[in-house]
Amino acid sequence: MSETKQPSRREFLKGSTAALASTALVGGLSIARTAHAAGGDEIKIALVGCGGRGTGAAVNCLSVEDNLKLVAVADAFEDRAKAALQQLQTRFGGKVDVPEERVFVGFDAYRGAIDSGADLVLLVTPPGFRPMQYKAAVEAGKHVFMEKPVCVDAPGFRSVMETNRAADQKNLKVAVGLNSRHTPPCVETVKRVHDGAVGEILFERAYGNNPGVWVRPRTPAQTEMEYQMRNWYYFVWLCGDLIVEQHVHLIDLANWLKQDHPVEANGMGGREVRKGKDHGQIFDHHFVEYTYADGSKMFSQCRHIAGCANRAGTFAHGPDGVAATNGTISGKRPWQYTGPKVSGHQQEHVDLIEALRKDLKYNEGWFGATSSMTAVLGRMATYSGKVVAWDEAVEKGPDEMPKALAFSAEPPVLPDAGGNYPVPVPGVYQPY
Repeated sequence: MSETKQPSRREFLKGSTAALASTALVGGLSIARTAHAAGGDEIKIALVGCGGRGTGAAVNCLSVEDNLKLVAVADAFEDRAKAALQQLQTRFGGKVDVPEERVFVGFDAYRGAIDSGADLVLLVTPPGFRPMQYKAAVEAGKHVFMEKPVCVDAPGFRSVMETNRAADQKNLKVAVGLNSRHTPPCVETVKRVHDGAVGEILFERAYGNNPGVWVRPRTPAQTEMEYQMRNWYYFVWLCGDLIVEQHVHLIDLANWLKQDHPVEANGMGGREVRKGKDHGQIFDHHFVEYTYADGSKMFSQCRHIAGCANRAGTFAHGPDGVAATNGTISGKRPWQYTGPKVSGHQQEHVDLIEALRKDLKYNEGWFGATSSMTAVLGRMATYSGKVVAWDEAVEKGPDEMPKALAFSAEPPVLPDAGGNYPVPVPGVYQPY
């Protein structure tokens, strides 16, 4: 990565503007349609990452009424690969053609799936693996759907930005699972804000507060690497913390509304409730004040604690009103979305296949990378208690990935004799 050019804010704005235009174009073409017209040659699909979201992504993709076929599956764990395949075969029948030799298992399984003859690769492993898998897919000339977030650290961000350039040079289509960008209320709200519905944005609020997600306890036969892989949500190298893995959806909407990314972050967070041995090393709450280049703020909060107020949504405040990305605007130009309900998880695959068939310019990797890095920036601020600047974070942020990928290898964080993992301490933790 030392030879990779650091992406500038100007480059981000250029790339993200093209990506935003693509999103708006696709939304205008296909919103509220269940599928685009079938036709053309068969598109072969490979699934990399066979957990719940991976299987769900394959279901969404194969549900598009088009000439599609799943030809390979890959996962670090054989049981997950075979369970996903069985589920997909039962549901889709002839749209699934995956013989035993195209079921790939292990840390290198993604390479077998990419080389299987697929045209489109679905990358849905834990996000720490996303940069290297995306790079391999684009190097092999494959179109890509990849789940959010697309990186968990600064080196991963730089890698994804470099791969975005390569994808554009090869005219590859790239989709990112920030599915709110494919729901009509969000698309129309953002369009109206960009057209001046609330005036110039003065500040934004982003909420991602809910009880939290699953816990997968340790079993006696697991190595430490296997345990962390199975319980991946609770380790920074695999998920990036909840602000990155989950809250990135709301952060992305704030960046989309601003058509920019923040230049610095200042925040606080910690572990109050979800702090047992099964909860790894991540925080259960974060609050971040982001600052954009024009001086406007985005106030971001996310929490995974049961028994508290739950809230999800992003809001833009201007002198003429307030816009909520669920499809409402109050103030001088009040408006409420009343159109059809569309699943963002489904629509993002409809839009991707349409872009592929019609050869539209389509690379969501640009805003996927910057929104993911915005979340990483926030984590660096909450872990350290310091004001962290975007440029320094991108250039100097630490590499969270392990030195070796094998079930016998040591992950980058290990438990102490009591089974507890080291947790970042604000004022002690150094962001870079």
